[in-house]
This record gives sequence, structure tokens and C-alpha cells, in this order.
Amino acid sequence: MSDLINQHLVALNASYGENKDDVIRALAGLVAADGRSTDAEGLAGDAFAREAKSVTGMPGGLAIPHCRSEHVTTPTLVFARLSPQVDFGAKDGPADLVFMIAAPATGDQDHMKLLTKLARALVRKDFTDALRAASTTDEVVTLVSDVVAPEASTPTAAPATAATGAPAGAAAETTGSGQSASSTTAASAAETTIVAVTACPTGIAHTYMAAEALAAAGQKAGVEVLVEPQGSVGAERLDPSVIASASAVIFATDVGVRDKGRFAGLPEVSTSVKSGIHDADELVARAIGAAQDPNAPRVSGAGGSGDSVGGTAVGTGGAGGLGNQLRTALLTGVSYMIPFVAAGGLLIALGFLLGGYELALKPDGTNQLADSILGGYNLSNLPSGGLSDHSLFGSGFFLFLGAALFKLGGLSFGFLVPALAGYIAYAIADRPGIAPGFTAGAVAVFTGAGFIGGIVGGLLAGVVALWISGFRVPSFVRGLMPVVIIPLFATLVSGGAMILVLGEPLSWLTDRLTNGLSNMSGSAAILLGVVLGLMMCFDLGGPVNKAAYVFATTGLATGTEANLKIMAAVMLSGMVPPLAMALASTVRPKLFTEPELENGRAAWLLGASFISEGAIPFAAADPLRVIPSMMLGGAVTGALSEAFGVQLRAPHGGIFVLFAVDGVVGFIVALVLGTVVAAAAVVALKSARGSGARVAEDERVAVPA
Repeated sequence: MSDLINQHLVALNASYGENKDDVIRALAGLVAADGRSTDAEGLAGDAFAREAKSVTGMPGGLAIPHCRSEHVTTPTLVFARLSPQVDFGAKDGPADLVFMIAAPATGDQDHMKLLTKLARALVRKDFTDALRAASTTDEVVTLVSDVVAPEASTPTAAPATAATGAPAGAAAETTGSGQSASSTTAASAAETTIVAVTACPTGIAHTYMAAEALAAAGQKAGVEVLVEPQGSVGAERLDPSVIASASAVIFATDVGVRDKGRFAGLPEVSTSVKSGIHDADELVARAIGAAQDPNAPRVSGAGGSGDSVGGTAVGTGGAGGLGNQLRTALLTGVSYMIPFVAAGGLLIALGFLLGGYELALKPDGTNQLADSILGGYNLSNLPSGGLSDHSLFGSGFFLFLGAALFKLGGLSFGFLVPALAGYIAYAIADRPGIAPGFTAGAVAVFTGAGFIGGIVGGLLAGVVALWISGFRVPSFVRGLMPVVIIPLFATLVSGGAMILVLGEPLSWLTDRLTNGLSNMSGSAAILLGVVLGLMMCFDLGGPVNKAAYVFATTGLATGTEANLKIMAAVMLSGMVPPLAMALASTVRPKLFTEPELENGRAAWLLGASFISEGAIPFAAADPLRVIPSMMLGGAVTGALSEAFGVQLRAPHGGIFVLFAVDGVVGFIVALVLGTVVAAAAVVALKSARGSGARVAEDERVAVPA
């Protein structure tokens, strides 16, 4: 980071063509000519891919094309002052100041630090004016180095931030807890003190640009504005004494505010991070007005003391509109649910590998073999390997170990829907929403509502908890609200609604679907395979998926050829969604976010293990493109499985139960073709959308990162 830019990486009054592609190619050439890139065309290609996600033009004649690239060897910042200007997609016109950030593919932290430091500087008019007035490349290097180079003398200090009250670019002294030591003194510098929180989904550029803009707006208005950027670089929490003395709070966020309960009681102004950048003056004026208005909306006391992402205040006028707030809550629930999916699914798969698929069967008609083994044996009294024909090496030890792993996986999987519902409620109402959310999710499992029931229950629990938290109560009751009163009544309302109102209709739907499937056997076998494939891929573990699965496993006990074919079609179709998303994210990674790429890598094994839920993160983030694509692939696989006459004697296990398959070639062909069809469909649909490429999480508000 000590040599990000030099005079060879600066071009003044450059004419690089009439479009941004020409400019990017020219800047990539400067990087390569300075020995920082092994392939200028490759670097330019990576930058083009980033441009395809969303525009990098910014208001004020600025543009920040940037990328991570395997063709870059050193974190680099290259600058051009263009003449004539070139359009990079900003609403207010073309850009004359262009920064290109080129970071190595493995340089995630460097990339974020560059973006955040440059973003802070770009909201300062004195900085951009100085760039336009610079007459030599050395002047530009000095100007840029001053704002993006690390502070060598204070390597442990928190990044410069408006939370410190210090000028932009100055290092902030921090306390041992990571809080700004100067915050407490800054709070007393003005009669009116406003605190603010800024946050975008990935906490990179917009978080810090909004922080700088709000601090600058406070100076213009003659009030102290102290900002806590909840970003990806550094810890910059406001001191509790600053919050206690504040007159109002501004939340310029597109995600839930961490530990929102710290601001309880303060007059509140909520908006998007984009408004924090472009409408900072207006926001500060609104906050001043709210501080003087006894009837202004205030932050509820529902928030806890932990580090939370909750409190998106669905339906209360928060950032991004109701749709974005609901989406944020859903994605929060999914993100917390994924570890249960991964851990449970992989443990179940390992259990099958070591102990055989018989672990999931009920040889006595009541208890699964795994339960019987764990209840009747231990490490000093191992079972006979003969209890399972497919335990590894016929070993009793591996059978016992497999049973333990299978049971652990099943228990972990049992938390999937409750965790989804609990953390959806958490994202809406903070900590008081967790208990009613988990309970609503457990009721969804109990009633057979599944994945969809978990979403409905979580949203219901969160909204009810948030509503109750807004009640005005006497001061002696206030301390009981977040730990007793809100969880109690929110659980009663949401859990009662799930049991008394929603459970029975979903059970009825499940019964109707099962009966309908039973009537499609015989000559309609291929059509039955299509229907089963569609059902298995419709809600990824929800009631429709479960209806098809129960239909297959119930018939499996009869051992008839028709029912063995149904079991094969169901399992194969259920394997398609995670495998297809893993394949799509591998062959076209630029269409997916970084978290989705990580989920895609895990989805290979989840799909191979018949864990359909491995595709839920993708479906939750982009349901209109992902779910139809998965259903198409599932329908193809189900039809081919029936057409090839594939039979399966195991109720679970994916590729780990190939030994229980009759027609292995047909099994593999049907799976591969369905996976390819689904992956091709989702790639085509994502490529056809407006951006045509991966949408970075902090770009979902249509502002360049």
C-alpha cells in the first residue's frame, strides 16, 4: 500500500476516445506499462465485467472503474483527467476525473481499503478541485497519496472518520475498545449534537461516502455531526457518552443497524445510504428539526446490547421502501440459516458414507436404525456391521460412527426452519424478535408448513414484535419490554396464528398434492416424473417439496417397481437445484455475488448429498430467475429418470447411495442433463437482465461501489 500511485500512473488532459471502454483500456495499459499487470487486455476485461454490473460514474464529473484481477500483481491506483469528458453512466453527465483501482485477485482487504479511503476524499470539493487544477503529475500523486496511503506513524489507529470529529484524512486516536477517544470531547463542541449511522450491504464505498457527506453537512449547518460508519474496514463505534448527549440520530442505511438499541429514545431520521450521500444537507436539517419536536418519531427501546443487525423497521418508513426492507429481513434469515444447512447436510452425507443408507430406514417400523444403534450400543459395545449391508468395510465401528454423524446432522437440520424464521424476525425487531421467530419456525415444522411457513412465521413474528416495541409504557416497565413483554406477546400472537390459522390450510394442501400424485402412476409415468421434478424444485424443502418426498418414501416401503422409480425421480430432481447453482456460479462467476460464490462451492457437496436446501440462498436472492430455472431442470431430470426406468431403494443419500440404484447409467445421465439445463437457464436469465453481471451487495441501491 506504500506505492499505490506514481507519476507514470497519471494522465492529465488525456484524450482516450469517446467511450468508457476506450478509457479503461488506456488505463489498463498504463498499469501494465508500469509493470503492475501481466496482461493489459486481461485487466481491461475484468474491469469491463465490473462495469457490466452497474455504472461506476458518480455525480460531479467523477468515475471509479475498479476490479480485482488475476492479471494484477500490485494494488494500483491510476488516474486520468480527461479532455474531452467521457460518459460513465452518471445521471448528471460525463466524467472528467477518472480513477481506476486495480487490485490483485487475492487482495480483498487492499481493495476495500482503497475504495473506502478514496470514497472519503471524493466527497470533498477541495480535493476534486485540486485534481482539476493540478498542472503536473507529481502534484496529482501527492494529492492522492495523502488521502489513500496508510498512516505509517499510527498503524494501529482506526481509519479516519467523521465519528472522530477530525478532518478527513487525519488519523483518529482510539481507546482500547476501538472507540474514538476524541468523540467525547467533540460531543461538547456544539449545543446541538447529532449522531448518525451509515451502512451499505457490503460496507465499502457508500458507507464511508455518506459518513463524510453528513459530517460536512453538519459543519455547514453549524452543528456537530458524529458518524459511525458500520463498514468493512475498521471499528469506529460511537462512544456511549456521545450517544447519551446527542439530540437526534440519522440512520442512512440499506441494511439493519448493528446494536440499534444504543440509540433508544433519540429522535430518528431514517433513509437510504444513497440519500446520505446526495441529500446530506436536508437530512441534517431534518434531524435538527426532529431534535426540537417532542412528537418526532423516536428509536424504540427494543434493541439489545449485543452486536446486532436487526431493527430494519419494516413498514415504518425505513430505507429502501417496504420491498427492500422485507428483502433485507429475508436475506438476513437465510444468511443465519445456511450454517445449519451446511453442517446438517454434510454430517448426514458422512453418516451415509460410513454407516450406509439403512441408517435412515425403520426396520422395526417405528425407529430409524440410527436411533436404535445409538440407544442400544456404545464405543465399548459396538454393533454388528451386519445391521447395515452397506457400512464401510462391514465394520461395526464405522456403523456406530455413521449413526452418530447421521443423528447429529438430523438434529442440526431440525433447526433450519426455526433459524430462518428466528433471524428474519431478528432482522425486523432486533433481539426481542428472536424468541417469537424461532417459535413460529418450530410451529411451521410441527404443522408441515416447512420453508415457506418459516418465512411467513418469521415475518409475522418480527412485525408483531416491532409493533409491540412501539407501545408507550411507564418507565418502570420499560426495562422488561425487550426481555419479557415483547417476546411473550409476540410469541403468543405469531405462534398462535401459525397453529390456529395457517397450519391446517398447509396440511390440506399437502394432502391434496399427495393424492393427486397417486393418480398419475402407470401410463403417465413420464408425466409423473415431470410433476415430481417440478414439485421438488418449487420451494426447496418446503411443503410442496416435502409432499413429493413423502409420496415417494411412503411408496418405497411397498418395494414395487413403480414406487422405486418414483423414489429415483424424486431424489434425482431434488439434487438438481444445488448442483445447477454450483455449476452456474462456477462457469459464470461474474453473474453472482461473493457470498453466492461461496454458497456455490458448498452446493456441490450439498447437491451430491440430495440436500435441496443448498439452493435456497440463490432462490431467496433472485427467486424470479432461479426458481423457474430449477423447476425446468428438475422436470427434465424427473422425466428422464422415469423414461430410463431408474429405480432407487434408498430414501436419501444422493450419489452416496449409488449401490442402491438399478440403472446407474440412466441415473447419472438424467442428473447431468437436468443440472446442465437448469444451469444454462439461470445463466441465460441472469445474463439477459439489465446489468448482465454480478450485482455487488452494496450496488443493490443502484449506486456505484
